[in-house]
Formats: sequence, structure tokens, C-alpha cells
Amino acid sequence: MSGSYQPIFELTRGRIVESIHFGAAAVVDATGRLLAWYGEPGAVAFMRSSAKPLQALPLIERGGDNVFHLTSKEIAIICGSHDGMDEHLAVVQGLQAKVGVQESDLLCGVHPSYHLLTAEAMKARGEVPTPNRHNCSGKHTGMLAHARMRGLPIADYTNPEQPIQQTILKTVSEMCGISKAQLEIGIDGCSAPNFALPLYNAALGFAHLCDPRGLSVERSTACRRITAAMMAHPDMIAGPGRFDTRLMEVCSGRLISKGGAEGYLLMGIMAGALGADSPGVGIALKIADGDLPVRKPDGATYNRVRPAVGLELLKQLGAISDKELEALAEFGPHKAVTNWRKLVVGESRPAFTLEREKEALPA
Repeated sequence: MSGSYQPIFELTRGRIVESIHFGAAAVVDATGRLLAWYGEPGAVAFMRSSAKPLQALPLIERGGDNVFHLTSKEIAIICGSHDGMDEHLAVVQGLQAKVGVQESDLLCGVHPSYHLLTAEAMKARGEVPTPNRHNCSGKHTGMLAHARMRGLPIADYTNPEQPIQQTILKTVSEMCGISKAQLEIGIDGCSAPNFALPLYNAALGFAHLCDPRGLSVERSTACRRITAAMMAHPDMIAGPGRFDTRLMEVCSGRLISKGGAEGYLLMGIMAGALGADSPGVGIALKIADGDLPVRKPDGATYNRVRPAVGLELLKQLGAISDKELEALAEFGPHKAVTNWRKLVVGESRPAFTLEREKEALPA
């Protein structure tokens, strides 16, 4: 693992680099060409929640959006890792009513709302978290919808051998250009199967999602429906002030972003966004140490590495403007490090330059 990852982000104190985070990234277009990379583009890592748009694809490809009359907002929350706010809860509940399932059918588990004000309000009124507040409740409801649509049992929908999960596995394999046998299967924090694969292949999957030309009519239509829903409702993908939501709000209509646990990030640049007839581009990033959340003085948490490196990747690719970077300055790429008296004592900053002009890796 150590050889796959290189210094990618650093924090200074005075004139000294005090700490360094390691990472790797791959940038791939929809034709399979490796456009740029840092570290080892073949580094294998779990996609975690970044896989959600690809996990949603079979439901939409098989016509589930028409069967259940899904709105774009409902499709977005199936692809998202929402904050568990009241607005998110209402969308999940509405989705479950259409599908004919209940909160008790979810196998995702329970955790507090990611949204600090929501969590405090729930505590004040004595409301305990339930599965619908879980960030993956949309994804799990989508999996239940897929099972309902095909007349399959729902009790074990997270079982890797269940037909729903086998269909998702096949779809991820095809979208990412890698055989099912090469995909390492693990169990995610929400108990659903997840996939480890090279960064190159994960980026290729998002490139295809953003540029499905050449795929079947059904799959192309589903890819376009999913990306359109994510860009139309970025508030369903994460929540107020979170990186995925803010990035899609600021770069409206040009890209999608989906973070995952342990320092993972997938971004997709839509076909045509980098110039006339430009292909879709996928970007996969892994921070080796997991980029554990940092707690703010108000109790909220944030990731300091992944968003900053994500912005730097877009900057080096010429995929984001100075004005857009200014609007996203709270995430970086460069930020002042302050102490408890608000004195500037250092800087956090990217520490890498993308490499280019390498032949595409075999799919």
C-alpha cells in the first residue's frame, strides 16, 4: 500500500511542515484514456458511499423510476449520503410510501443526524434516531424498490448473493470496465455490499456515468437521469455546507460529486463541460489515512483533506474557475491554520502536481 500513495496534502506551523497526508488519484475519460494521475492509478480501494450512483443505476435502468413514479429529488436521495434532516426524512418517507415498504424493512442501522442543529433539535424533543435518519436510508430504500419491482424477497436484500446485489455487482463491473472476479467485495458501514477496485476503474465508471454514449439505450437513459437528478438536487446528496452539495451548487450543471468514507471521493465532469465535444471525465481520489473528521469549536465536523485536494484536482485540470474557487474557499485548496485565539499559525495546502501523458491502463 505504501508505494501506491504519495504526499498529497500538508499542514504547516511557522516555516515547518508539521504533518503530511498521503493519497492517490486517477483522471480518466469515457474512452478509457488515463488523462492524469498522482501516485498509483492502479491503487485498490473501497469506493464506500461514492459507489451509490452506480448502485442506483440498475433500478433506473430497469424502469423503476417509471414503475414507482420517482421524482428527481427521490432519485437523488437514492444516490446520496444525506444529513438526516427533516427535509431528507420527508423525501425518504415519501419514497417508501410509493414503493410499499416501511422504515422497519431497512437494514442500514441507526446513527445520529449528521446535521448538528437537527441532532440538537431531536435531542431537545426527546426523539431518538431511527433508520430513516441514517445517511444511507435513500440507497437502502432504492434497493428495496428494486426488489419489489422484480418480485423478490426483501428480508435479505443486503445479502451479497441476493439477485439485487448480484445485479448491482454486474453493473459496477460493466461500468468500471473490470471483471466481477477482480472486484473485492466487503460489507459497508450500512451493511450493504461494497466494492474495492483500482482508482482507474472507479474513475472510468464515473466517466461513463457522465458520458454514456455507446452504452445501451436503457443504460444511457438511466445514466442521464441519475446525473441530472444529482445536479438538480445537490441538497439530497449531502446537506447544507457539505462539500458534495456545495460543489454541485457552485458548478451547476457541469459535474457531479460523491464522497465516501475513509477519504474516498469520486467526481464526474459532464460531456462537453471542458469544451465542445469533450468526453465525460471521471476523477477518483483516495486519502490513505482515511481523512478522519476534524471537530470545529461549535461541535460540527469536517474533512480537511479530501475537499481541498478535490478542488486542487479540478483546478489543475482547468475544470473550475477562479470565481467558483472563491465561492468554495471554505474548503480550500489553501487555508489558513488558526489557533484558539484566531491567530494565523500556519497553512493547510495541497502538495502535489498531476502527472500526464500516460497511456490508458487496460480496462
